[in-house]
Order: sequence, then structure tokens, then C-alpha cells
Amino acid sequence: MNDHRRSRDDEEDGVASRFQGLQVLVAGAGVSGRSAAEALLAAGAAVTVTDGSADRLAALASLQSQGAELVPGLAEPPVGTDLVVTSPGWRPDAPLLAASATAGVEVIGEVELAWRLDREKESPATWLAVTGTNGKTTTVSMLESVLRAAGVDVVACGNVGLPVVDAVRAGHGVLAVELSSFQLHWSESLAPRAAVVLNLAADHLDWHGDLDSYGAAKAKIYAGNAVSVANADDEWSTRLVGAATGRTVSFTLGVPQADQLGVEDGELVDRAFGDRVVLASLADVHPAGPHNVANALAAAALARAYGVQPDAVAEGLRAFQPGAHRSVPVAEADGVSYVDDSKATNPHAADAALRAHPRVVWIAGGLLKGAEVDELVAANADRLAAAVLIGRDRAQFAAALARHAPDVPVREVSAGDDAGMLQAVRLAHEFASPGSVVLLAPAAASMDMFTDYAHRGRAFADAVREVLTGTPTAPAHGG
Repeated sequence: MNDHRRSRDDEEDGVASRFQGLQVLVAGAGVSGRSAAEALLAAGAAVTVTDGSADRLAALASLQSQGAELVPGLAEPPVGTDLVVTSPGWRPDAPLLAASATAGVEVIGEVELAWRLDREKESPATWLAVTGTNGKTTTVSMLESVLRAAGVDVVACGNVGLPVVDAVRAGHGVLAVELSSFQLHWSESLAPRAAVVLNLAADHLDWHGDLDSYGAAKAKIYAGNAVSVANADDEWSTRLVGAATGRTVSFTLGVPQADQLGVEDGELVDRAFGDRVVLASLADVHPAGPHNVANALAAAALARAYGVQPDAVAEGLRAFQPGAHRSVPVAEADGVSYVDDSKATNPHAADAALRAHPRVVWIAGGLLKGAEVDELVAANADRLAAAVLIGRDRAQFAAALARHAPDVPVREVSAGDDAGMLQAVRLAHEFASPGSVVLLAPAAASMDMFTDYAHRGRAFADAVREVLTGTPTAPAHGG
């Protein structure tokens, strides 16, 4: 089966893959690991997959019939390994990856693998790439919608859900690629047609070590681009694009200057790609809010760099459907709105969520991953009616609130999982008054209490319904 698949792929692309005959170790048996292993097997590589979880490894048993070897818990690469493809979450100091580096074995990520496989094709895809601390998924999804409105064969992939390797193998003409700092860290030759760093704020410092290292990983998205897009309103984005090659353009929430996209008289305006032209109305951008206008401008810049006409930008933005758990209204009762922004997994994202509402009962807390919340609390103290704190690092939130918002009532919830969320919503409901918003914008990761941010958001929505109706709901299981 493997030989047949390789022969077919070789006939399609006209060349043998550079991976044919290589001994490749795939580190990590998650979604991206499975996709990487399948692609490597199809390219003719000899593949070994390792993972510390026996259950994850067992889920890949079907790959054994294609020739893959599954080996649990490797701490060093097998003798003869030519290449290691790692899952993005694995840190460089993980014993297996450190041992590989010491042995002189190249370590890359699934995105870099996808790029190399794509470059082997006679007609490789056009890559339009997005990174940043916040707004990546929304921007990539907006970009996909705009390109589809223009009749382009495009798919959103990467950190948004679909592994880039799968998108490459499917043969789409354009890839709207969301890239995390982890994915970029493990990429070396990646050079999208156009790319943007939306913003940068403290996040994942437990992984990268410090903000400069985090920024350096993000900056790799600007290597070799024809067009590099920066956020003129974000200091870090402007700084990082300084090292870019090719043409640089930017976007701003203010009136655009030459080589910029921006906002003027209630319209999104392009002065970067040809003569001044109106792309869309602010009313075409949803959900409303300055951060989503910035996301729309970034998506428009990438689409215009590809050659999309202005009318498609407006049509695509109007057709865009926001993702789940991103400023999603859950319910409204007695003049109080309940909003799920569980996707606000760091202080920068929570700041955007808080600024969208004048009076907030804030549900916050979780895993801060090395981030600080003093600046977040200080900037939003005047809009806080109360705060209900959950999760492992809630004491840091409590301390920041005591320093910068001492008059704001604060309650802490020690229970975990769905029971803890239900208790938090009950407390928030008691504090809420007509005209206020009960906002889940945790400013932290979710894995101390929930499977992921989606599980946390579902638990919030279920808790709101139970508190408002008095009817218990089934637990919001992860998955």
C-alpha cells in the first residue's frame, strides 16, 4: 500500500520526494503527529512514532499496517534517525529533542514538514500566514471568508484546527495559515507569500523563557515574504517587521497614510495596494469592537496582497461567521447580558473583551503561564462591578485587584470543573444589575479545571442556563 501511494504521488508531482528512504521519528501522537506520520509514509519515509501517552500512541495503531513503528516513551532518537518531526507543544529542552539536537539530528515541526512537502509540488500552494498573541483564529477565518468571496480555492489551516500537512495533501490553491509561536519555533525555511504579526503581549513565557524569545519566534513568519504586514498600532509588531525582506505595509485603526490600511469616516480604506479605495464599512465587521476591526484590516491586507478586489473584501467580511467562545452572547435576563469569551486565554485577549463593555461582572482565572495581570486590572478597574475568580492562579488576580481596584468586590471559587463554574456564575449573577455584563474572559489557560477553553465555555453557558432557569444541565464534558 505504501509503495503504491508513493508511486502515485511521484507521478502527480513528477519527482521523487526528498523524504523517500529517510528514517524519520515523529515525536508526539496527537492530531499533528498523526498527519505528519501519514504524509511521511506516503512520501516513502520509514516512520517511527513515539509518545509518552500509551493511549495516544494506541490510537495510531492503524498506521502500523502502513509500515509505521510505534514506540512508547523514547528519550533519544533511534540509531540511524535522519530527521525528527515534533508536535508543536514539545519544548526544545524535552529529553528526546535535546538528545536529537546533541546527536546532530535535525528537528522540525509539522508546519515545516508541510512547507517542504508543498515545495516539492509542480504547483505549490500560496501561503498567507497569520500569527500574534491574540486574534489569529478570527483573522484567518476572516481571510478565508474574503478569499472564498473572491472565488479562490482556499482553506484555513494550522493552529485553527486542520493540520497544514493535511491541507497541503488536499491540494488547495491557497492556504490561510494560523501559526502559533510553537509552530514557528520549529520552522526554518517557511516563507509565505504574505504574513502578519497581529500583536504581541506576554504569553507562553513558561515555554519560551522571556518576551524577547517569544517575539523572536513570532518574527520568523516574516522570513522571505513578498509582502510583510504589520500592525502600526502595536509596538512589537512594528518592531518585528523591521527585519522583514520584501515589501512592508501596515494597518491602523486611525486614518491610513501611504502604504497603510485604516479607518476613515466609518469605512475600511486601503492606501497600500494601488490608489485609495474603500474596502468595506465598519458595519460589515462583526462582532463589533476595535480588536475585530484590526483583525478585519489584517485579513484585508493579506487578501489584497494576493490580489483580491475590494468588493470581495466587503462580501467576505459580511459572510464571516465568528468562532465559538469569542465574545459570544449566551443569554440576557433582567437587563443583564451573559457573554462567553473563554477564548481570552491571556491578559491581552481579556483586555480586548473587557473594553467592549462599560460595566462588567468579571469571571477570571486559570493558568497564567508566567503572565502578569496587574496592567490588565489597572486598565479596566473603572469598568469592574465585581470579580469572581476561579482556577489555580486566582490568588494572583486577587492580589492585582487588591492593589489596583480595591473597591471592587471579589469572590474566589476553589471548586474545579463544571461545579466550580456553576458556583462562579451564581456569585456573578448575585452581583449583576441591569445594564451590566457577566463576562467570562479568564485571561488564563483552562487546563487546571477543564479539558480546554471550549469545555470551559460550554460549562459557562450551561451554568448560565441553570442559574437563570433553575433547571440543572448535564456536565459540559470536554472534547
